[in-house]
Amino acid sequence: MSITDKSSQTVKSADRVLDIFELFGEVDTRELSLMDITRRLELPASSVFKILQNLVQRGYLEKDENGKMFHLGYKIFQIGAKYAQQTNLTTEFQYMASQIVSEVNEAVYLAIRSDRNILYIAEKQSTHHVRFVSHLGMKLPLHTTAMGKLFLSAMRDDDILQLYNEQELGLLTDRTISDLDKLFEQLREIRRDGVAFSEGEAVHGIRCAAAPIFNANQEMIAAMSISIPTTRWKEETWSQMTELVVQGAKKLTSIHYYQAT
Repeated sequence: MSITDKSSQTVKSADRVLDIFELFGEVDTRELSLMDITRRLELPASSVFKILQNLVQRGYLEKDENGKMFHLGYKIFQIGAKYAQQTNLTTEFQYMASQIVSEVNEAVYLAIRSDRNILYIAEKQSTHHVRFVSHLGMKLPLHTTAMGKLFLSAMRDDDILQLYNEQELGLLTDRTISDLDKLFEQLREIRRDGVAFSEGEAVHGIRCAAAPIFNANQEMIAAMSISIPTTRWKEETWSQMTELVVQGAKKLTSIHYYQAT
């Protein structure tokens, strides 16, 4: 095989990989089978199978428990988090979060959705020694966090049921919501109030309040939260912190609305 032929084959393989990623971005469902992909892209199953296996090994795709369905993997969202760090949203967040931290000295976070998890993409820490420290690219299950419950509240109930597909809700602490009915009850309150809370559901001893950030199409694109150890929690200051994060998220929403119009 000549160098030209090898180069052409490499480009062809790269195109197929990109076609697969773009397909996952276009379809309404979160999972696709080998047959789904070969049919939609009109590619030979043998070639697609090899590509899928390689993408799974590298973390760009993941399989379901039966090994027959594929969905986007953690590597995609890590790259997405790196990209998000370069966008105006994280820059604007840092400015907004700095104002909040200077006023109440508690940590503020920014996250996006990553399948069944939230993905932390920015933070502004407090100066306290005792605090919850996230790491950029860290993921936590949606149902265990205030920000995650916001993303769930933006979904239809049928889509939430499909997302979990009758699987048990994983427990991170003894306070994690483990019952779908209880989760739906909280989601109704979040939809009504426009703010979400968590108390030791992902990390022991940490309380959080979170508010949604929307784009110009009123689609939720991110969430902003403030956290505090329960040892420092006081009812009289908690309402102030909650209001600060709600107003901060509204300002970020308005900035993105005017940038898009």
